[in-house]
Amino acid sequence: MGKEHSNTKRWRLLTALAVVLCIITFTPLVIPQGIYKPELFGIPYTLWTGFLITVALVVLTYLGTKVYHHDEEKEGGA
Repeated sequence: MGKEHSNTKRWRLLTALAVVLCIITFTPLVIPQGIYKPELFGIPYTLWTGFLITVALVVLTYLGTKVYHHDEEKEGGA
């Protein structure tokens, strides 16, 4: 039961982080307000942050697959 409880906590943490990242995507942290051309090393700032958020979501998804083991019953077949 201890491992199952620990995995539940980790799953909820990963889910919360994913939701927070999705919310942050539409805040002034990613889409600066009142700035015509924000750039970072010549590449638009919004592109950098979008890329970083995407990478973070992929990592969270990978970690989620390691934490949440859903055992599917094998269907009887030929």
